[in-house]
Amino acid sequence: MGRRREKAETGSTDLEQRVKTCAACGRDFEWRRKWARCWAQVRYCSDRCRGRGAGSRKVDAELETEILELLSARNGSICPSEAARKVAERRGLEWRDLMEATRSAARRLAARAQVTVLQRGRPVDPSAARGPIRLAAPETGRTSRTSTRRSRDE
Repeated sequence: MGRRREKAETGSTDLEQRVKTCAACGRDFEWRRKWARCWAQVRYCSDRCRGRGAGSRKVDAELETEILELLSARNGSICPSEAARKVAERRGLEWRDLMEATRSAARRLAARAQVTVLQRGRPVDPSAARGPIRLAAPETGRTSRTSTRRSRDE
């Protein structure tokens, strides 16, 4: 396709320059014609995200910190709801209300290569992930699900 022509001076493709990560929600978004004059300044994927801002809520930073702390304390992967439950408990909130903010925090961390988003034990694109996800440290990449079966001798 014509969009993937290599640029000699930069070494990157046209397509790579047309995709950015939203500073608020962490989702990838593509270049639009209305942004032709100001693409270098565009940071948010939508009006909602621009109104919310990047990490403007203290709970966003708290969720990111909690995810990183849980991952450092554990050898495998974590469910995002674990971070939501801990933050909600400290703040006196319902943890389910924090789940979308937790997934957004996970997407931002994945964009900075601080976590890997997994589905069925395999890394996935966090912007396209639908359904249950798990989070792992970037060097882990995959979860090891070892079954603990007792031997017949015991």
